[in-house]
Amino acid sequence: MSSGTRDEIIRDWLAEYAFETMRTQTLDQVVERLDAVIVDRVPELRDHDIRRDLTASTRAHARLMLGGLTSDSFDVPLPEEVHALARTIAQRGYDLRLLLRTYHVGLEAVLDYLRESFEERQAPPEIERTVLVRTFERATRWVNTSVELLTETYLAEREQVLRAALNRRAETVRALLAGDDVDPEQAAVRLGYRLNQQHLAFVLWSDEPFGGEGDVIGGLERVAHRIATALGTNRLLTVASGASGMWAWAGLDDGQAARLAGPEEPPLLAGAEIEPPVRVAFGVPAPATAGFRRGHREAVSARQVAERSGAPVTGYRAVEIAYLAGVDRAAMRGLVRRELRALAGRDAATARLRETLHAYLRHQRSPEATARQLGVHKNTVRYRIQRVEELLGYSVQERGLALEVALTCVAAYGPGALD
Repeated sequence: MSSGTRDEIIRDWLAEYAFETMRTQTLDQVVERLDAVIVDRVPELRDHDIRRDLTASTRAHARLMLGGLTSDSFDVPLPEEVHALARTIAQRGYDLRLLLRTYHVGLEAVLDYLRESFEERQAPPEIERTVLVRTFERATRWVNTSVELLTETYLAEREQVLRAALNRRAETVRALLAGDDVDPEQAAVRLGYRLNQQHLAFVLWSDEPFGGEGDVIGGLERVAHRIATALGTNRLLTVASGASGMWAWAGLDDGQAARLAGPEEPPLLAGAEIEPPVRVAFGVPAPATAGFRRGHREAVSARQVAERSGAPVTGYRAVEIAYLAGVDRAAMRGLVRRELRALAGRDAATARLRETLHAYLRHQRSPEATARQLGVHKNTVRYRIQRVEELLGYSVQERGLALEVALTCVAAYGPGALD
C-alpha cells in the first residue's frame, strides 16, 4: 500500500467516523457519557447550572475535535461555551486546580470512549494502529491547548471577580447555604441585604439567549427586580449561578410573608413579569438565616419539577408532594400506574376525568366546590366521579390519599408521569 493510498484510507475512515458520531442522537449520547464521568470524578460540577455549562462546553469541544479529525491542524478559536465554563468556575470561587482537574478527567474519558468506539467500528487492520495513535495524539494536544488558553480566561475572570464586591457576595451566599458559621451582621454588610427578616427565595434560568447581545445574566437580573416589585418589596439579593442561571432572595416583612405563603401566591403575583425564555421557581417564605437557606433549597427542588414538566413558573408548595414522590422516578411511575389504572390514558376524555377527580379530592369531595372550580354543573361532577369509580373498580374514598398523590404527580410532571 502506497503512502498516499494509506493516508487517503485513514482520512476516509476518520471522516466517516466523525460523520456518524456528529449525528445529533449519537453526539448527545457521547456528551452525556463524558459529562457523567467528569461529574462523578469532579463532584463540584454536579450543581445544576454548572452542569449545564459543562454540557455546553463538552458539546462544543466534541464538535470541533470531531470536525478536525481529518485536518492537519487545529488552528480554530475555542468556542464561547468553553470559555463560559472556565468563567463560571472562576465566578463560583473555585481554585484553578478544579478547571485543570476537569480537563484531566475529561481527557481520560475521551480516550476511553475513543478506544471503545474504535473497537466497535473495527478499523481495517492495516491502519488500526495508525488511526489510534493519530487520534489519541490529537485529542491530547487539543486538550492541552485548550487548558493553556482557558487558564488565561480563568485567571482574567478570577482577577476581575476578586476585585469586585460580587465575589464577596457570592462567597458569603455560598457559605450561608453551606451552613458555615457566618456572622449575620457581617454577612449583611457584604451582601447589602439583611438576614434578620423574612425571605422568599427563587431561582431564575433561561434555556436560550435573551436580553440583548446574549446578556443572559443581565436579563435575569432585570426580571428578578420586576418580580420583587410585583411581590411588593425593593429588598432583593441576586447571585449569578452560572452562565444562564441566577439565585435570588426577596426580603419581606411578616405580613407580606404570610400573604405569600399560599401555594399559588408567588407564581400568581409574579407571573405577569415572566416571559419566555425565562423560567422561575419559588420556595416558601421563611425567616432569618435558616429561612434563607431552606427557601433556596425549596426553590431548587421546585426547579427540578419544572425542568421535567416544562412549566414557566413553579411554586414549591404547589409541587412539594410531586417533588418528594418524584425523587425515585421509577417508584413514582409505579404509584401512578397502580393507583390510576384505566385513568392513566392520554386521551382528552380520560384527562378530563383525572382533572375532575383531582379537584374533587382537593375540595374534600364536595361536588359543589368542584363544579365551581371547573365551571360545570354539580351533576356533571357527580356523573364524572361515578364514571371514575367504574373505571377504578372501587370507591374513591377507599384510597383518596394515594389517588391524590398520583394525580398531583401527573399534574406536576405532565403526561410523562403516565409512562
